[in-house]
Amino acid sequence: MTTQEEKRYDPKDTTLKFVSRPDDLDPYPPEEGDKCLRAEMSCGHAVTPESLTAWCRSLLDQGQYKFKCPALKKGTLQKCEAEWSYQEVRRLAVLTHEEMQYFEENIARMAATEYCEFKACPGCKTYVEREDPSNLNVQCTVCTSDKQKAYHFCWQCLKNWKGPAPRSDRCDNDGCVNHDLELLRNCRTTTLSQVQGVVCPSIRACPTCGQKVEHDNTGCKNIICPRCLVEFCFVCLKLTPECLKTSSYFIACSDGVAPRQTSIPVWRRN
Repeated sequence: MTTQEEKRYDPKDTTLKFVSRPDDLDPYPPEEGDKCLRAEMSCGHAVTPESLTAWCRSLLDQGQYKFKCPALKKGTLQKCEAEWSYQEVRRLAVLTHEEMQYFEENIARMAATEYCEFKACPGCKTYVEREDPSNLNVQCTVCTSDKQKAYHFCWQCLKNWKGPAPRSDRCDNDGCVNHDLELLRNCRTTTLSQVQGVVCPSIRACPTCGQKVEHDNTGCKNIICPRCLVEFCFVCLKLTPECLKTSSYFIACSDGVAPRQTSIPVWRRN
């Protein structure tokens, strides 16, 4: 049974495995007299509805829709990293109706962003998938059928296509500009507080998938892209394993600072 103040497990729920050990997602020991039941996840770690909800919601807020266990493996300093299904999370987090709606809307949106590219056709407003991420010229099959002739629009400016095709930079419509690219070219510079002597653009495009990312100026120079989850160096733009062959996390890169990006990488999913 749940309450508005704090969610708890139903002690009569025989589908859950209750354990008496502390919550593996909560770094603080339970308060004296705490009677909150803890259940075991499929990976073997113990959780409460509140701690599981908080952890999984924090992942969603970071742009990650795959729920992985952050607890340490017993007797090691290695994270468990077991992946929980949404069905398991929903049940053991005792998600409310509002929480389920929030989770499911965000999971669907992130999954669609990762695996497909959709935009509303400017002609009929139905959603169209772009099959070739390097070509801005996209055909709408609905408008083509309705108009009895091929209808193409620009993925970038969302106007009727004008000019030769295929093209990856722009169409011939006035004002057709890649605003993400303009941001990369004109963003301010920043310094990384933990990496001495480095000044670089404050915004980068992930070298794997093209997602715009910004360093929070804490910790080392490497970051993990929230979209493709690939780690790369914010300074030289190499993937972390390649960068670390001639450098380390907190010193300047051997190849120096990569210049401002003049193109956005296209994610070639396997």
